[in-house]
Amino acid sequence: MNNILEEFQNFVLTTSEALPEDTPVVKGYDFNQGIDYEKLLDSFKFTGFQSTNFGLAVEEINEMLQCKLQPISEEGKEKQSFNPIKREPTNCTIFLGFTSNLISAGTREVLCYLAEHNLVDVMVTTAGGIEEDFIKCLCPTYIGRFDLQGRDLRRRGINRTGNLLVPNSNYCKFEDWLTPIIDEMCEEQKQGKIYTPSKFIARLGKEIDNPESVYYWAYKNNIPVFCPALTDGSIGDNLFFSTLKGQNLILDIVEDIRLLNLQAMQAVNSGMIILGGGVTKHHICNANLMRNGANWSVFVNVASEFDGSDSGARPDEAISWGKIQVDAHPTKIYGEASFIFPLLVAKTFAPFQQKYRPK
Repeated sequence: MNNILEEFQNFVLTTSEALPEDTPVVKGYDFNQGIDYEKLLDSFKFTGFQSTNFGLAVEEINEMLQCKLQPISEEGKEKQSFNPIKREPTNCTIFLGFTSNLISAGTREVLCYLAEHNLVDVMVTTAGGIEEDFIKCLCPTYIGRFDLQGRDLRRRGINRTGNLLVPNSNYCKFEDWLTPIIDEMCEEQKQGKIYTPSKFIARLGKEIDNPESVYYWAYKNNIPVFCPALTDGSIGDNLFFSTLKGQNLILDIVEDIRLLNLQAMQAVNSGMIILGGGVTKHHICNANLMRNGANWSVFVNVASEFDGSDSGARPDEAISWGKIQVDAHPTKIYGEASFIFPLLVAKTFAPFQQKYRPK
């Protein structure tokens, strides 16, 4: 009987090996200390699960920003001198990618803050991520509910994006604003001017002339904005309508992929922050393949890897392709970016801007 008991004890209570002395201990925030949001966010790193990934992402982004402050070597200066996009060179090029829903949501104001203060070097998004910014300068998006009935909304001429509501009239106002600009571009094309999607976006940023716009600030600060799927939305609809009038605005996507890849190839160091998946995520990662991978990477999305999609792929998969360097320590937060990204900015870009780039 004693032998049986000893055997069961060996099964249930397998002898533990000692963990390294510097292994972090799990400990959450104690509200008995009062409400201190700075300490609360600091505690996430030691809370576990996605909270710990949040803490690691904060460290990853802050390393990008600290690298930005370091002087550039002579070799780095020479490399950046060939960059056709004439931005002030820094020691770290930060790529920021985001899907269109984050412009539809209030995260737009967070993204606008980053562009206003020139805190990122390259932006990549989707078609909705471009047009919704300009539409919001013309008319608002509203808060609704996820469970509103599509049939009823369709009869009322109201579109639903998650729990956001966008009246059809918003797109009519956008068409009224955009059409004469496209007409002007078509005339300029006849005189030999060639537009790329990024130049098209910069032109719209100039024309909107509104500091509430992300792309107004991107234009002002010469931050290139790439959109490889620019026609996949209302902008594409309006370009199509333009062809029915006998116009044919040509956008050179090959020149844009050249420009994007050069941003990675000529970067001294490279950091990627990618919110969401799809074409935005792959476009930035693939550009960084051209330099044998990014030095720092943070992914924020809710996608899983088990369908083989790039959207859900963990950073380790990107390492296998050469899109992230083999000695990097990338982080993925499994979560929805509309509440995670503002908190990340609060612990990274915002204090950096206030300390090193005050107005």
